[in-house]
Amino acid sequence: MPELLDLLAAPAFHIGGAPASWLELIAAVLALAMVACNMREIHWGWPLAMLSSLLYVGVFAAHRIYGDASLQVFFAVMAAWGWFQWLRGHRADGSSLQVARLSARGWLATAGAAALLWPALALFLRRFTDTDVPWSDGFVTGLSVVGQVLLARKFIENWGVWLAVNLVSVGLFVHKGLWLTVGLYAVFAALSVAGYLAWRRRLPTVAARAARTA
Repeated sequence: MPELLDLLAAPAFHIGGAPASWLELIAAVLALAMVACNMREIHWGWPLAMLSSLLYVGVFAAHRIYGDASLQVFFAVMAAWGWFQWLRGHRADGSSLQVARLSARGWLATAGAAALLWPALALFLRRFTDTDVPWSDGFVTGLSVVGQVLLARKFIENWGVWLAVNLVSVGLFVHKGLWLTVGLYAVFAALSVAGYLAWRRRLPTVAARAARTA
């Protein structure tokens, strides 16, 4: 096991003078496959999310991005819940889980959760860790929690949340010199737009069945 960990931590190649480890490379490939599955509503994206998240725990912790490292543990747990939701989940009226839009109450709950999580996590990180990026790390962490819940419940607004997360993440990872992950999250930002457009095309066919509830 120590030999395997050493191998995964070894540089696979260099980007911009900074090393990209095998761990980061494998996690990035799995994450891309996950998003491709999410765009097509393929439930196998969730186990890929579990694997990618667990690998990114090591990547982020090594660079003192503790909010994101902890977030990956949450993502792995949430991926199991999201997988169950996509396979067995239902709306409040008992209809099957299909792509839908948030209700007005859902929008208020989403905005409220984001407004609370961001500063709470940022202040926690600044107080209890040695991170040098508490506010950007807190933003990414807090809004990712919101986006993951919306994705698991198939609300189309999840793609807008992920777009914001991905754009801020690009700047954060540039600061940390994680150039492979910078490229990955830039692709994620573009895929957030593509995912929204793909899910929006599904809305007319499922509108009669999808409940507009939070």
